[in-house]
Amino acid sequence: MERLLMSSLVDWKESNYRKPLILRGARQVGKTWLLKEFGKRYYKNVAYFNFDENEEYKDFFETTKDVDRILQNLIMASGQTISVTDTLIFFDEIQDAPKVISTLKYFYENAKEYHLACAGSLLGIRLAKPSSFPVGKVDFMQLNPMSFQEFLLASGDNNLVDYMNSISIIENIPLAFFNPLVEKLKMYYVTGGMPEAVFRWVNEHNTATVQQVQSNIITAYEHDFAKHPNVSEFPKISMVWKSIPSQLAKENKKFIYKVVKQGARAREYEDALQWLVDANIVNKVYRMTAPGLPISAYDDLSAFKIYLADTGLLRELSNLSPSAFAEGNRLFTEFKGSLSENYCLQSLSNQFEVLPRYWTQSNPPYEVDFVVQYENDIIPIEVKAETNTKSRSLKKYKEKYGDKVKLRVRFSLDNLKLDDDMLNIPLFLADYAKELIRIALR
Repeated sequence: MERLLMSSLVDWKESNYRKPLILRGARQVGKTWLLKEFGKRYYKNVAYFNFDENEEYKDFFETTKDVDRILQNLIMASGQTISVTDTLIFFDEIQDAPKVISTLKYFYENAKEYHLACAGSLLGIRLAKPSSFPVGKVDFMQLNPMSFQEFLLASGDNNLVDYMNSISIIENIPLAFFNPLVEKLKMYYVTGGMPEAVFRWVNEHNTATVQQVQSNIITAYEHDFAKHPNVSEFPKISMVWKSIPSQLAKENKKFIYKVVKQGARAREYEDALQWLVDANIVNKVYRMTAPGLPISAYDDLSAFKIYLADTGLLRELSNLSPSAFAEGNRLFTEFKGSLSENYCLQSLSNQFEVLPRYWTQSNPPYEVDFVVQYENDIIPIEVKAETNTKSRSLKKYKEKYGDKVKLRVRFSLDNLKLDDDMLNIPLFLADYAKELIRIALR
C-alpha cells in the first residue's frame, strides 16, 4: 500500500532541523507498518524496539539519560546494530513508556545525528504522563485512516488517481472517469480506510471478511475503554460510543446527551466523550457563531457534532449491510447522508490544519454542514448525497454574510462545475477540495 504521509517522512529524514519524531494516530491505522516501510525504503537498517512486547527495555531508561549508554544496552539486549546515518531507530508503543518519552529530549540535545522515530497513540501518550514531556524537542506527525485516494492506489486504480491529480481547471469530469469513481467510492464507504480492511478487500474482494476485520477493530476499541484511569467512566464511554449512529441519524445532528441516556446531563458524560476525542476515534466539530478569523475564536462550545474517524467503522457500528452497495445511491443517502458527511469530514481534516466547524440558524432552521478556513477566507460547505441538489442553507448563508463569502462549496453526485460563486465538487473529489477551492478562487 501507499500512504501519502511517506513523502512527509522523507522530508523529515532530509531536514537540517530534524528532531526525534512521534507518529500519532488511533489504534490500527498503520503507524507501525508505515515507519517500518519507511525504514526499509530509505535506510540500510531499522533498529526496532517495541516497549509493549519487550517491557524489560524500559529499564534502560530508568537510571540514566545518557543516550549512548541507553543505545548500547538496547544493542546488546536485542542483538541489533545501529549506525548513525544509515539506521532508523524505531521506538514502538511508547505510550506505555513515560521514561522513554522523557528521554527524547536528550536524543535531541545530545544525539541529533541519530534518526529516531516513535509510534504511539495520542491518548496513550497523554495518559502516560511523562515526568518531563520534551516540549519543543520533538516533531509530530498524525496518521489517519486511509483516504479515498490511498484506497484507489491500494486497489490498483492508479489511472483514476492520475486523472484526479491532473485536474487544473474547473470543468465537467468525463463520464469515463466519473462513473467508475462513483462506484469505487461506494466500495470505500463499505471498507473505510482502516488498512487491514482495505488489504482484505484488495486481496479477497469479500465484504464478509471486511466486516469481520471492522468488527474486530470495534471490539478492540471497546476493550480499550476499560483503560480509562477512572473505572466508573467505562460504561459512560461505551454508551457515548454506541449512541453515535443515533446522533447522526437525526435531522439536526447536534450532539444531544439525552440520546446517550434518558435524563443524561453534559457534566456527567463530557469527560467520557473527550476520552474518545483524545483517542482519535471520534472527531468533534463545533458550531461557528460567525465567519471570523481565526475560525476557532468563534466556537460555540455548547453546540457540536461528532463523527467517527473512519466511515467504514461508522457503517459497521450502524449495522448497515454492505449489500446496500448494490442499491443505487443508498449508501450515500443512508442515515440522512451521515456516511457522506463523515467521509467528507475525513477528507477535509486531512487537508486543513484547523478542523472544520459548522453553522446553523434557527427559525426557520438552516444548517451549513461544514465551514473551513482557507488562508484568510472562510468557506461554507454543504454535503448533498444526491444529484440535482438545491442549497437553501448556502443561499441563506450568502444572504446573511454577503461580501464576506467569496466562494460556497457543495459536495454532491453532480459533476464538477462553478456557477458564479457556487463550486460543486463530486463526492469522489473530496480529497482534492483544497486544491479545487484554490483554483476556483483564482
